[in-house]
Amino acid sequence: MARRETGGHPDDTRTVRLRRAQRRAWRRVRRAAVDYFRGDGADWIAFAALLLVVPLLALATITLPVWFPPTALVLPVISGALLLRPSSLVLLYAAAAAALAAESVLLGPYDSGWPGRVTPGCVLTVGAVGAVGLVLAQFRNRVGVPWRRGGSMLFDLRERLKVQSRIPSLPAGWHAEMALRPAGGQSFSGDFVVAARTGTGKRVLEAVLADVSGKGMDAGSRALLLSGAFGGLLGSLPPHDFLPAANGYLLRQGWEEGFASAVHLVLDLDTGEYELLSAGHLPGMQRVNGTGRWATKEAEGPLLGIYDGAKFEGVRGVLGHGDVLMLCTDGMVEAPGRDLSEGMDRLMGEADRLIGTTFSGSAWRLIERVAKDRSDDRALLLLWRE
Repeated sequence: MARRETGGHPDDTRTVRLRRAQRRAWRRVRRAAVDYFRGDGADWIAFAALLLVVPLLALATITLPVWFPPTALVLPVISGALLLRPSSLVLLYAAAAAALAAESVLLGPYDSGWPGRVTPGCVLTVGAVGAVGLVLAQFRNRVGVPWRRGGSMLFDLRERLKVQSRIPSLPAGWHAEMALRPAGGQSFSGDFVVAARTGTGKRVLEAVLADVSGKGMDAGSRALLLSGAFGGLLGSLPPHDFLPAANGYLLRQGWEEGFASAVHLVLDLDTGEYELLSAGHLPGMQRVNGTGRWATKEAEGPLLGIYDGAKFEGVRGVLGHGDVLMLCTDGMVEAPGRDLSEGMDRLMGEADRLIGTTFSGSAWRLIERVAKDRSDDRALLLLWRE
């Protein structure tokens, strides 16, 4: 009775289950194969070309061993490590191993003294290069960026940072200059600027100059993420809520080097009144046209990403006609063996000489004169009211 309830003999039940498992496994293999074959056509062209090169090199080694040694198989192995996915690379390695075996059989023992024999050194060389190539291919596959596209992706990221750092067009009588220069001539900077016209009638300029901890690619990747987040927050919150929200965002990321300094400018384009709110950033510097002197505008606040519930106190001022406001990161004024105040004095002195002649291009020229060869990222923002 029990056998009738379960649908027949237990052996038949096991057979049905086995067949179902086989069908499921076949469907998975077929689905994986379809997904693989639907991949980039360039991958298949590279795989087919390299797979064709392997027997051609083996044939050349067998017929012309003096000109084509067995180690020539290293060339398709290296190329495959740079171009192919790990699954294709394993097939290519299998073809190379078969080619080495065929050469060894057809050319005879390696100790016979004839050139072109497959020696243990040849096998070890090809195997070592293949092992290193497979590790690189696995890493590239885990990152998800093909080798030939990595440069274009990095270029796009760099251009996106530049686009996000553009200052919006200002009404007549106002001019803005912004310049960024990464450390050591690299392409990515941990300094960035985001700016937007906000308020009623877009008559308020809000700009944030930030300096992310670290240098190079690590800082650049964090700067890209933060610039997008800061750009979304800018104008969506009241000015006094921006830095607390940015601080909370950094704390949620859980980065090991998860802190940044920032200065937030809120400028009324009708009256010239402004407020600076700082998160552990350098003071702003204002040149008053009436006196020709510079004054520092230092707001108080801790670095972003240090602790929750941080408070940021702003400092107010007015940009009159002919006045200049300058904001910068510490790479502009910091140097070994020199105090920050000395660096700021030198920056303000050079700015006096440059801005007195022409405003256009002053930010780039200031970096050239004051901080051309520095091991830190540099950013400078200048605002001038005619």
